[in-house]
Amino acid sequence: MPKPWTRIAGSMLAGALLLAGCAPSAGNEATDDRPVVLTTFTVLADVAENVAGDHLRVESITKVGSEIHGYEPTPGDVRRAADADLVLDNGLGLEAWFSRFVQDSGAEHVVVSDGVEVIDIAEDAYAGTPNPHAWMSPLNVQVYVDNMVEAFSALDPEHADDFAANGEAYAAELQAVQDDLVAELETLPAEQRALVTCEGAFSYLARDAGLTEQYLWAVNAEQQATPQQVAGVIAFVEENTVPAVFCESTVSDAAMQQVVDATGAQFGGTLYVDSLSEPDGPVPTYLDLVRHDADLIVAGLTGRSPEVGAGADP
Repeated sequence: MPKPWTRIAGSMLAGALLLAGCAPSAGNEATDDRPVVLTTFTVLADVAENVAGDHLRVESITKVGSEIHGYEPTPGDVRRAADADLVLDNGLGLEAWFSRFVQDSGAEHVVVSDGVEVIDIAEDAYAGTPNPHAWMSPLNVQVYVDNMVEAFSALDPEHADDFAANGEAYAAELQAVQDDLVAELETLPAEQRALVTCEGAFSYLARDAGLTEQYLWAVNAEQQATPQQVAGVIAFVEENTVPAVFCESTVSDAAMQQVVDATGAQFGGTLYVDSLSEPDGPVPTYLDLVRHDADLIVAGLTGRSPEVGAGADP
């Protein structure tokens, strides 16, 4: 059954499928005969490009800055799925809106989070469902990379050795980010190793970095935070003397500013989760995204100055 944040009307989907059948193909891609790998959002596309190198054409359905949870597919999305040689999605309930496209396209389909140790959401309307934000842990993305290497090697066996080498090099960069984050946070007293955010999108990062997580709402939602949610976060910040709190780039930070006003904690800045930025923005790649977030979290919790550009908004 689709998760509450991913449902779309069946009639909309049916109409999209009908329209997609007569849509023209993009002419500027006609001369590129590389296999096409289609991902559901920009973070996955960037990771896939690092593994694929020049051997595959990687595309993302959603554009930079898009909110992935409530995305509504278009007829063009259906056509692209039908034309793809391989479709990659995150899974864990994130893209239930895309499942029908995969079924109808006939393309090979791989869930890149397979093998990740899943964390379930513990509260709100989503209690008991998987937290989908597994990519926020660099350790988990190494699992994503392994799945991509296997899938790309099956798709294009001639370049399997290149995919394996690319994956190994990229995994080493991911591990370096993880090691740096853990080493920095270990300098803090245990009770101050707390990550307070608007959305519960950092459960995997918090688990793997030894942080306690607290948030206003479990999953991005259109409604504002309730007074009870704000009060709960205020109490947590005060009880644990949390020095800084954060919010994500795709939502308003108004509710978290209430926490700042009530507690005296600093607003640590804007974290990125669901999307990369434009090439000239602060997080044009996944490694930029996770480094940006790690630098900002460390700076906020330790009181040190962040790396240059770490706190920049898009």
